[in-house]
Amino acid sequence: MSKVIIVTGASRGIGRNIAYNLAVNGYTVIANYNNSEIEAIKLQNELKEQGIEIDIFKGNVSKSQEARKLINYTIEKYGRIDVLINNAGIAQEKLFTDITEEDFDKMMKTNLYSVFYTTQEAVKYMLRDHNGSIINISSIYALTGGACEVHYSMAKAGIDGMTKSLAKELGPSNIRVNSIAPGAIDTDMNKGLSEEDWKEVIKETPLGRKGYPIDITRCVKWLVEDEFTTGQVISPNGGLVII
Repeated sequence: MSKVIIVTGASRGIGRNIAYNLAVNGYTVIANYNNSEIEAIKLQNELKEQGIEIDIFKGNVSKSQEARKLINYTIEKYGRIDVLINNAGIAQEKLFTDITEEDFDKMMKTNLYSVFYTTQEAVKYMLRDHNGSIINISSIYALTGGACEVHYSMAKAGIDGMTKSLAKELGPSNIRVNSIAPGAIDTDMNKGLSEEDWKEVIKETPLGRKGYPIDITRCVKWLVEDEFTTGQVISPNGGLVII
């Protein structure tokens, strides 16, 4: 059996692209979604037309019990988890002084707690097998901060902190933990950017173009196969930010 891979937030945007391409490349994929059931079914059907099977699993992974159900489903069906890709997330632009307690709580639960919950459950089985890879989808704002996105930047920075700490803890058990911090990617999450905004971003990007989900998927695919990279925050951003 090919590597068993869970992708959270897999019905749209970067997550969908990751799930689709990994499935096409022969991996066994469990695509998690929460609200976007129609999109998840479309993904499943699109692959089925090509003779490729993919599991779709509804679950709000910002809740520990639902994250546990996702992991248990995978173990019961496939017996192991080789790769966990934590992609589920939301964004919100808001002045710091206007962020409500509800805004902050939802941002942390969706973008940070979800990573903690799914990882903690999956790691139990990776430790058992003395093997595994965890790939967290962070953000360039975890590295630079984003004006009017303080709570988003905080949550994503938390993911990177967890990545580095967990890589040290799990390395001796042959479990790799890495983070991908995308730059400006053309997805629904960035639909608020106007044409002029994109022109400015492209102007400031040495490679002279915006990013696309496939740019992140290629990085994910490399980390899925890699066996000697851990504790790293990799940022595909066209040179927009060079650290």
